[in-house]
Amino acid sequence: MSLQVKLQNASSEYTKLQMEMSAIVEARQKLDAQLSENEVVEQEFAKLTPENVVYKQIGPVLVKQEQDDAKKDVKGRLEFISSEIKRVEAQLQDIQTRSDKKKQELVDLQAALQQAAGTAT
Repeated sequence: MSLQVKLQNASSEYTKLQMEMSAIVEARQKLDAQLSENEVVEQEFAKLTPENVVYKQIGPVLVKQEQDDAKKDVKGRLEFISSEIKRVEAQLQDIQTRSDKKKQELVDLQAALQQAAGTAT
């Protein structure tokens, strides 16, 4: 396989990795937003007194919910979101490593191609 073809293949792989990384970063941002929202809800729940009524929206309807159940739901969501953030962070780290290797491969191929072009003249 010629250096030019290798360079084109590596370049397209690098572009694909960058698109994957962009999607993962977007997912991470959404998780951060969900985490923040649920942390605010948890803080608000901490201010409730036993007399306060909590409602849960199910479709277009508000349904009365026990405070303890609502607090457990939010805590469960926070745990889930935190574990998802860890998973996405691991994915991000992996793709960053692969992207860095591919970038170095591109640099090496470009240097080899330039060297080959220089010796050909």
